[in-house]
Amino acid sequence: MTHKLALSTLGLPRMPIPDVARLTAASGYQGVELRAHPEEPVHPGIGVHERAAARREFEAHGIEILTVAGYAKVTHPLAPHELPELVALAHDLGASHVRVFPGGDGTAEADERAVQQLTRAAQLAEDSDVRILLETHDSHRTGAAAGALLDRVNRKGIGALWDVMHTWLGGEAPAESYARLAPHLGYTQVKDIASAEDTTPLPLGTGVLPLTECVALLPPDGWLCWEYEKRWYPDATALPELLAAGREYLAGLTGA
Repeated sequence: MTHKLALSTLGLPRMPIPDVARLTAASGYQGVELRAHPEEPVHPGIGVHERAAARREFEAHGIEILTVAGYAKVTHPLAPHELPELVALAHDLGASHVRVFPGGDGTAEADERAVQQLTRAAQLAEDSDVRILLETHDSHRTGAAAGALLDRVNRKGIGALWDVMHTWLGGEAPAESYARLAPHLGYTQVKDIASAEDTTPLPLGTGVLPLTECVALLPPDGWLCWEYEKRWYPDATALPELLAAGREYLAGLTGA
């Protein structure tokens, strides 16, 4: 088997769901990571009809909704409804995952809060056939930091999302990151940047991130998701212009 390829909608201009589905399929990707924010067409506040319509649209184009990319920061005190609403949205859409961030301050108290909140959410996730993935990001950007927290949770419904930029920025070699995250790994986000000082998104393979090394470590039947963070860098090249070349680059790495 070969890796399956997904796109994050973070890099796309805001567009209706039918356009996202058509563009993803036409560009040769098999999945999509949906940014779940109130300014987007899919978020926890939409109703059952909108959820069903979005699911049908992607299914009609043969696109799997890989993830509901939420913005919950699990080291912060969360409202009781926050993670359940994201899990319910993922379940209704047929998505396999919910993305969350650490968002901590590095204290033992914050880590303990994250462990408790993820543990409480684990059973609901498992019952819903959804996995909540903690992204390597901000306070837990390395595999060592994220893996240590996830070891304490140790539940099937909770896992890791490997953002290769953040582990690299954290000073880890890919083999170190993968070894620490592998017991928990849901899937991997790829991207490219010019340098540690300039994280403006670049076309895949044109920057400094060790993408070849990272992908070579992964099991061949998992997902790779291209997260192109144009939303935060308005001067970056528009993602639709790069999709064909990005697909070709990833195919060269994976044989997809």
